[in-house]
Amino acid sequence: MINGENLVPTSIPWGMVGGGRQSQIGYIHRSAALRDGVFKLVAGAFDIDAQRGRDFGTAIGVDADRCYAEYKTMFATEAQRPDGIRAVSIATPNGTHFAISKAALEARLHVVCEKPLCFTTAEAEELRALAASKNKIVGVTYGYAGHQMIKQAREMIAAGELGDIRIVQMQFAHGFHNEAVEAANPATQWRVDPKMAGPSYVLGDIGTHPLYLSEVMLPALKIRRLMCSRQSFVKSRAPLEDNAFTIMEYDTGAVGYVWSCAVNAGSMHGQKIRVIGSKASIEWWDERPNQITYEVQGKPLQVLERGMGYLHPTALADDRIGGGHPEGLFEAWSNLYVRYAQAMLASDRGDAAALAAIHYPGIEAGIEGVRWVENCVRSADAGATWVDYT
Repeated sequence: MINGENLVPTSIPWGMVGGGRQSQIGYIHRSAALRDGVFKLVAGAFDIDAQRGRDFGTAIGVDADRCYAEYKTMFATEAQRPDGIRAVSIATPNGTHFAISKAALEARLHVVCEKPLCFTTAEAEELRALAASKNKIVGVTYGYAGHQMIKQAREMIAAGELGDIRIVQMQFAHGFHNEAVEAANPATQWRVDPKMAGPSYVLGDIGTHPLYLSEVMLPALKIRRLMCSRQSFVKSRAPLEDNAFTIMEYDTGAVGYVWSCAVNAGSMHGQKIRVIGSKASIEWWDERPNQITYEVQGKPLQVLERGMGYLHPTALADDRIGGGHPEGLFEAWSNLYVRYAQAMLASDRGDAAALAAIHYPGIEAGIEGVRWVENCVRSADAGATWVDYT
């Protein structure tokens, strides 16, 4: 990766739904997808306001006649072009994800979608079946999984360096919504509106991020049952929560904890994952993403650094510059978009072995995130009771 060689034989013609001038997340999608030349942005339905979307699209270099008023027209029109889009990224409010993803798959497009993929497990499984029938991939943007040290943690755990896994402690607990900021911020308003956000706020919006990191690090660990308590400290957000605690029991006897919070006053992100074994523990914090702390019982704490030769080869494969230089979230997303492109091309040529070897947050990750939120809400709404994980 460091030498910047092309990682795919040709750039994939790519479009966006959403991600316009007022989007909080659109720019990182474009930066990540375009950085390594694996995608080429040629079309978009960037905004619910057609003129505003066209103005924005032309400002970032998209031809005016390929800046569409809405996604259905884009999919139909691009399908008639010999140079039409082959993939689309969806960066719109949660309540639109299912319909747009379904329409894109029906148009035989590969999909990269913001999470949550949809509102219900049944919808997510419908998308899985549709993607399989069309031979298309679905990527879900759990962007933090692109940090190289997540791979290092996965390899250390698989090698038994921590011993038997006992506890997985997770949190994503920021403080930026400690007051009703949505009253003056349209980009935040939909996140606390059940019609657009779905059955949860922080559980789905941020809690699923460390949950997915745990799935990457500990792929064999399966939830057996969970208990969730959720609160709306800013009362106008009810019935959606701005704080939640989830306790999980795994089928191995290990336990896990997830603190999902938007009212942790003074905290920036506060996203951490700590995996505790019978021999040692590791911890990763997204505000210091280039390091993992490795703590062996009875020995001094070690800090493992990104880019160093003592790391596992898979943790070095995505390096973009030598050790000691900080890499950040844009690089992590770029790593994921490279994998999305490689998976799309492998799928298109029917190379099942190559596709199986590419690790990226895909349709199964999307389904699991939706399933986890559903179970958390079910537990919380029943009075924070234990529920079997279904």
